Amino acid sequence: MSADWQDPRTIEKMLDDAETWAVVGLSDNPARTAYSIATLLQESGKRIVPIHPDAPTVLGEQGYATLAEVPFPIDVVDVFRRSDAAGEFADQAVAIGAGGVWFQLGVVDEAAFERTTAAGVPMVMDTCPAIEWRRRGR
Repeated sequence: MSADWQDPRTIEKMLDDAETWAVVGLSDNPARTAYSIATLLQESGKRIVPIHPDAPTVLGEQGYATLAEVPFPIDVVDVFRRSDAAGEFADQAVAIGAGGVWFQLGVVDEAAFERTTAAGVPMVMDTCPAIEWRRRGR
């Protein structure tokens, strides 16, 4: 099953074509993995959108408390939450018409994967953009 949720074509499309990444769980704490990955996304030319209950401005970008509050289209919803809390964000991503969902390394919710892909939204789980870019020699 893991091959389905780490489909190389889906990963490539998200990394190459998706411009706007909502980062769920992103705060202004530079010690957190979400912060370092958001920095990497920015350095790779992506626009990041912090999604956090406190809606902080992070790395110069205005945060929002929920995905539904973001007033522009989101290409990828990148989820930094535990597996047992991540599925709701996949559902929210589908609800707002996001172009894709990415669950970070160690985050797996097979039921959320089934729901999201059944709704026509591509999804990647249990990997990280940094790992995938390295794998591609970037």
